[in-house]
Amino acid sequence: MTESAPSDSGGPAAPGGRAARAFGGIETNALNPIAEAERTGRPRGLFWPWFGANVSVFGISYGAFVLGFGISAGQAIAIGVIGIVVSFALCGFVSLAGKRGSAPTMVLTRAAFGVRGSRLPAVISWLLTVGWETALTSLAVLTTSTVFTALGWHGGTATKIVALILVAALIFVSGVFGFTMIMRLQVVITVVTGVLTVVYAVLVLNHVDLAAVGSLPPGAVPQVIGGLVFMMTGFGLGWVNLAADYSRYLPRSVNSAAVVGWTTFGAALAPVLLLIFGVLLAGSSPALSEGIASDPIGALTTLLPTWFLIPFAIVAVLGLVGGAVLDIYSSGLALLGAGLKAPRWVAAGIDGILMIIGSIYIVFVASDFLGPFQGFLITLGVPVAAWCGIMLADIALRRTDYAEADLYRIDGRYGDVRPVPIILILAGTVLGWGLVTNAAAPWLGWQGYLLGPIGGREGDWAGANLGVAAALIIGFVGYLLLARRTVRSQEIPAKG
Repeated sequence: MTESAPSDSGGPAAPGGRAARAFGGIETNALNPIAEAERTGRPRGLFWPWFGANVSVFGISYGAFVLGFGISAGQAIAIGVIGIVVSFALCGFVSLAGKRGSAPTMVLTRAAFGVRGSRLPAVISWLLTVGWETALTSLAVLTTSTVFTALGWHGGTATKIVALILVAALIFVSGVFGFTMIMRLQVVITVVTGVLTVVYAVLVLNHVDLAAVGSLPPGAVPQVIGGLVFMMTGFGLGWVNLAADYSRYLPRSVNSAAVVGWTTFGAALAPVLLLIFGVLLAGSSPALSEGIASDPIGALTTLLPTWFLIPFAIVAVLGLVGGAVLDIYSSGLALLGAGLKAPRWVAAGIDGILMIIGSIYIVFVASDFLGPFQGFLITLGVPVAAWCGIMLADIALRRTDYAEADLYRIDGRYGDVRPVPIILILAGTVLGWGLVTNAAAPWLGWQGYLLGPIGGREGDWAGANLGVAAALIIGFVGYLLLARRTVRSQEIPAKG
C-alpha cells in the first residue's frame, strides 16, 4: 500500500539552481521526492530564502519583548543572540534531512513516526505555520494603518480592509505559484528591506540613550531563562518544522556542514542585528516598549520623520510578507502530510483563507497583539520542541540516506504507525504544558499545572517556560535511547 505516493510532477528551482518543471507557472511538486535532475543547487543558495524571511523590522520589536521579562540590556542581548543562533542551528541540522531524502520535512519525519503516524506532527506543523502567516499578515495590516494615520490619510477600517486584501493577495499568489516565485521574491525582499532597514536605523539612532539602557536592572535566573526560551520559540523553533522543505532541492553530494552553516547564517544574521538595535531602542524609552505590545511595528514609526514613513511601510510590509510566503508554502505541504488529498496549490489556498480569517480577528477584534502572540508561540512551541528533539535524534542515528520509496509505503521499512515517537511527543507535550504559563493570555490559564513544587503559577519560575526545554530534551533523549535498534533495522538493505 502507498500513502501520498510520489508523483512525477515537476518543481521549482533549487537554491542557486535552475528552474524545474511547473504547470502554467504553478509548481506541481508536492509531497513527492525531487528528481535528481532538478537537484542542482548549492548550499549558499539557502542564504536567500532564510535571510529574506527574517530580515523584517519586526525583529526590532523583539528588543522590547525580551526586556519585558525584567532583565538588563546586557542580559537581553546575550540571551537574544544565543537563542537566535542556537534555534536556527536546529533548523540547519533538520535541513540535512532534506538533502538526504529530497522530500518535504513532514514526509521525511515518516521515517521516525511511520507513514500515517507522521500525521500527528504534520497537524502540529500546520497549526504553527498557519498561525505564523496569520500573525505576520496582521502585523503588515496594522503597520499600514499606523503609517496612514501618521500621514493624516485616514488609517481606519477602510484602509485596513484594503491593506489586508493586498497583503493577503501577494502572500496567497506566492504560496500558490510555489518555490520558483518565492525564491525570486525573496531576493528582491532581501535587497529592498536590507537597504531601507539600515536607513531606518540611521534615522532613529539619536533616540538611543545609552545611560538609560545601562541603568536597566538585571533579572534573576528564572527571568533570564524565560527570555531565552521565548527567543528560541520566536525564531528558530518557529521555522524548524519546515527546514527541509528548501534543502530538498540540493544534491545529496553537497557538504553537510555547508547546509547547516548557510541555513544558520542566513536565518540568524538579520535577527541578531535587529534584536541588538531593538534592545537599545526599547531600553531607551519605556513608552516605546509599551506601544510595541499593542502594535509591534507601528510603534516604531513614532520615532521617524514624516518623509520616511512611506519607505518604512514598504520595508515593514515586505519583510513580513517574506516570512509569510515561506509559511504558506510549507503550511500547504504540512496539510497534505496530514492527509488532505488535493494538489499543493489547493492546500495553499485553504491555508490562505484561514490566514485571512485569523487576520480579521487580530486586526478588528483583538485588543492586544503581544498576549495572543506569546500564548501562541509558547503553547505550540512545546509540541514542536518535542518533535524537533525526535527529528534531531533520528537524523543523528541514521548512517545512510532515506529510502525514498518506503517513505510513501505503509508496508515499507518505515512502517505505518510507530508508537515510540508518538508517545514521546505526547509525553513531552503533557509535561511541557504543565511547566509553562501565559499570563497575558487568560484563555491559557489552565497551563502550568506542574509548577506547584517550584512556586506555582505565581512563583518566580512561572514565566521561565521550562516546558519547552523539557519537551525538547524528552524527544531527543527518549528517541536516542528507545529507537536506536529500530533505525538500524530500517537501514538494512531490502532483499531482492
